Amino acid sequence: MTKAETSEKIERLIDANLNRLKEGIRVIEDINRYIYNDKSLTSSLKTLRHKLQSAYDQNRLQYRDIENDVQKESISSELSRSSINDLMIANFSRAQESARVLEESFKLIDHTLSELCKEVRYGLYAVEKTFFMKQKK
Repeated sequence: MTKAETSEKIERLIDANLNRLKEGIRVIEDINRYIYNDKSLTSSLKTLRHKLQSAYDQNRLQYRDIENDVQKESISSELSRSSINDLMIANFSRAQESARVLEESFKLIDHTLSELCKEVRYGLYAVEKTFFMKQKK
């Protein structure tokens, strides 16, 4: 693979994970907003989501290849959720994993964005702990 091809693949990886990260945060944010009416956590999540705006680049859209995505079909575990907690666990995991992929990928092209994704990942860990500790009360 040439350097240009590798660069294009990295951009595709970043595009997919930015989408996944933002979507995961949004699910968690909306559950806190509309189901739990938790203004504090909703605000924290919105802030994390908005921090990611600097990582978005419309030029990356040219590398998006939904038609040839080899893993776009859902697996059975992704289709089965039995509670709000299941949704929260799945989306915290999705967002944290995507943040980690971005943190590592951006090390190849932009160290500032790598640090931003690390900051978002740790922010998600903190919100996750707060959310589940509140649920125990």
